[in-house]
Formats: sequence, structure tokens, C-alpha cells
Amino acid sequence: MFRGVNQINLDAKGRMAMPARYREQIADCCENELVVTIDTEARCLLLYPLPEWEVIEKKLEALPSFNPAARRIQRLLIGHATDIELDASGRLLLPAPLRDYAMLDKKLVVMGQGRKFEIWSEELWNSQRDNYLAESDQTQGLPDELQTLSL
Repeated sequence: MFRGVNQINLDAKGRMAMPARYREQIADCCENELVVTIDTEARCLLLYPLPEWEVIEKKLEALPSFNPAARRIQRLLIGHATDIELDASGRLLLPAPLRDYAMLDKKLVVMGQGRKFEIWSEELWNSQRDNYLAESDQTQGLPDELQTLSL
């Protein structure tokens, strides 16, 4: 399980250093083979260990191709999916089209989200986080199971 918020830098070549605390776990679970794609709901990237991505990809491929909403999601998620590898220095090269989509510049936020990571522009994440915190009724729309959870 990946968790936590990490502020990192993107170099001029489009490489980001994966926080050291995740590197061994990534090596163990997927031999440094990852897949990055866009998030269809927010201007960020989703980074999956290859085995996790393959499960999602099979589910996406099983969706009905004549359903316009399903085709849209397939085209966006599978179409943008790119295989990347954690190099010996613990860096990932993020493809330029995906960096452009997520408006990534020098300062990034990498957030563990259980079985995947989200990669955000630091500025966009800070704005989105503030919007989440400012929502007046934070329980509206939550599943019943989550509303009864005590933290």
C-alpha cells in the first residue's frame, strides 16, 4: 500500500525522483515496471505498478465498445497509458504529452493512493486540496459505509 504526500522536483528532461521510501516496495511488487496515464476527472497523472495496471486494463477492455461513455474512458485511460521504468537512480521519465496534460512544471506532489500514486502539479494540488477542505457539506454523496467510519 502506498500512502503519504511527497513534494518533489521535476528536472529539465522531465524526470522525477521517486521518493526513496517507495523504491524498495516498487522493486519488489513490479520489478520497477510501472504504467502512467491521465486521470479523467482531474488534471493529474495516475501511476500504477504494472500488475495493478494490468487488472484495470482488463476491466476497461471488457467494457462494451458500443457504449459511448465506455469508449471515452477506454480511449483516455488506455490510450494515454505509457510503460515507464524506475531507473537505477530511482527516477521516472514522464512523457511530455502527459506532463502537458497535468500541467506539470518544476514542483510536483506525489501522493500514495493505496495501490497507485497520483502525480500533481504542486500548485494544482494545493488549490484542489483547499477546495476539498472548503466544501461545506463534506458528507454529501459519501457512501453509507464511509459515513459510519470513525477515524
